[in-house]
Amino acid sequence: MSRFYCPQPLIPGTTIALPEAVAHHIAVVRLAPGELITLFNGEGGEVQASIVSVAKRSVTAEVQAHIAREVELPYAVTLAQALPEASKMDWIIEKAIELGAAGIVPLAAQRCVVRLSAERAEKKLAHWQAIIVSASEQSGRNRVAQLAPLQDFNQWSRQQDLHQRIILTPRAEQSLADWARQQPPQAVTLMVGPEGGFTEAEESAAMAAGAVGLSMGPRILRTETAGLAALAILGASWSGM
Repeated sequence: MSRFYCPQPLIPGTTIALPEAVAHHIAVVRLAPGELITLFNGEGGEVQASIVSVAKRSVTAEVQAHIAREVELPYAVTLAQALPEASKMDWIIEKAIELGAAGIVPLAAQRCVVRLSAERAEKKLAHWQAIIVSASEQSGRNRVAQLAPLQDFNQWSRQQDLHQRIILTPRAEQSLADWARQQPPQAVTLMVGPEGGFTEAEESAAMAAGAVGLSMGPRILRTETAGLAALAILGASWSGM
């Protein structure tokens, strides 16, 4: 059954107009009146709905039963990813959402090749938000991960929050897998550097602000691999997959 993100009240028994992007998708795949679809608004659970009408630019649907189904990890993992080259960030975000990431923080670090102006950053954020929605629809998630604005690494790393930050570095003596086996499931932020990694100064500043430096093992992973592998390691260690 097709699934769509619909950020509006989904009250059983009501007939609603679906968002324009959803209506366009339904028209493209030629769904017809009477067919069932699944809708979710990010507030928990999902609903079944029946298509009532399909026009060129609008679709209405009748909301039916609410289903209290969730597939979220029992702990929140935020991926703080330094900007990689080209379109790698698109792929990283898509796969991180599939693996259960609850938040994405794009970082501008010293070795980032990509530099975004304020206008380009705004466009990229809109593009990445669309990827998050699409990946949530595809993977069966009923919650939409939070996307933070682009952050300067040095300023962001000095901020304090309520959960553990982990900076992935090949210079660490302890691996993420070993650390996770010794810890209870908990909310964490994974910090991943760009091509070339974080500088030693960046790593030192982050750890001085409370981050734990951990490695991904004896092999050096690409930036587009490291965060996703780390999500998988936490999922396997804490039985959240």
